[in-house]
Amino acid sequence: MNLSYNRWKKLFLFCLGIAIASAFCMKWMESDFYVHNEKFTIVGLELFYPKEKIEALLASLSVHVKTILTYHLSFDFIFMAGVYPGTTALCMMAKEKIRVSSWGKFLHILATLQLLAWGCDIAENLYLLKWLKEPMIGWLEPPVIGNEFYFYHFVVFAKWIIVLTGILTAVTILVLKRKRNSQPLRQ
Repeated sequence: MNLSYNRWKKLFLFCLGIAIASAFCMKWMESDFYVHNEKFTIVGLELFYPKEKIEALLASLSVHVKTILTYHLSFDFIFMAGVYPGTTALCMMAKEKIRVSSWGKFLHILATLQLLAWGCDIAENLYLLKWLKEPMIGWLEPPVIGNEFYFYHFVVFAKWIIVLTGILTAVTILVLKRKRNSQPLRQ
């Protein structure tokens, strides 16, 4: 193996450790995500719940659940420090394993785009933290999320598309290269 591949691999393994450790902590906290005896999820907040449900959910959280959700979002910042550099390292490991320059350029672009995905994830968390802290207008009235909700969803979808494309592309190439015993991929 060449030196560059080994360095990217070490970074990947380090980042994987950070991601796994922080994911374990976040998963443990999710057992407290209840509002009115109904469970809610972070993925639901990110992708599936409509604006009205998010507003109602955030307005109805107990102090305890609000605190746990704030901690969860804080641990997500640590998780990000593992996922996005780790995905970059994975893309660069795949780049080191192929000889076709167009694939190498594509993997380099995917690796670089992880910075954008990381920025999107940071923006997502900042929106959720802001909406958690926003003062209530009246008794049990939901926080006013406004038109920023649509930008929030754009940011979330962009993040998921970029990171999943990077992971799936890199893993596919690395698996194929392993099966082909270091033969270069052909176009």
